[in-house]
Amino acid sequence: MTRASARRLSAAGLEEAASALVQLEPRFAVALDMAGAPSLRDRPDGFWALVKSIVSQQLSVQAAATIAGRLESAGLTVPEAVRAASDDTLRGMGLSRQKVRYVRGVAEANVDFVALRDLPTAEVVDTLVALPGIGRWTAEIYCMFALQHADAFAAGDLALQEGARMLLGLDDRPTERQLRTLAEAWSPHRGTAARLLWAYYGAAKRREGTPST
Repeated sequence: MTRASARRLSAAGLEEAASALVQLEPRFAVALDMAGAPSLRDRPDGFWALVKSIVSQQLSVQAAATIAGRLESAGLTVPEAVRAASDDTLRGMGLSRQKVRYVRGVAEANVDFVALRDLPTAEVVDTLVALPGIGRWTAEIYCMFALQHADAFAAGDLALQEGARMLLGLDDRPTERQLRTLAEAWSPHRGTAARLLWAYYGAAKRREGTPST
């Protein structure tokens, strides 16, 4: 029996998915009114996408972009180039010793990124979290934006948790487990729910005069 691929979200289908989500949870209408229609935030998939995720861990957006730019300029965007580079070369790009180990580990794993495109979300996540330096949040973000899985949801994201707290009127910010449970009711549109929560959180913070994170 052939496994069903994850349903993909498209820019054209995002508005329809948002309307369906409001039917499941009417409070998402508040998010739509405040923040407007969410964007797809499409990203390329593959090795380089994962490397940039590793680079960005615990760094500001600007610092991560600088390091990623150096790697890209040096041609260190494919596994073969990373495997051929020395640790000193990679560290010279701005990577810490730990991130050098992570990036090299992903390069040596020989992941079939093309095959990942046809797998269900859970199987993609299981494949990616087995790699060094890739946690569940990174794997689910990859499913959401590199593969456009319509029902993927990165419940460990702090901004999503806070956005849910604000939108749903919760007393406390939900934990990853609590948010994952809450989001089950939003299936099969959890990817759209995440985009709406991020947009709502950002809009609410701007109204308060506080930079969003």
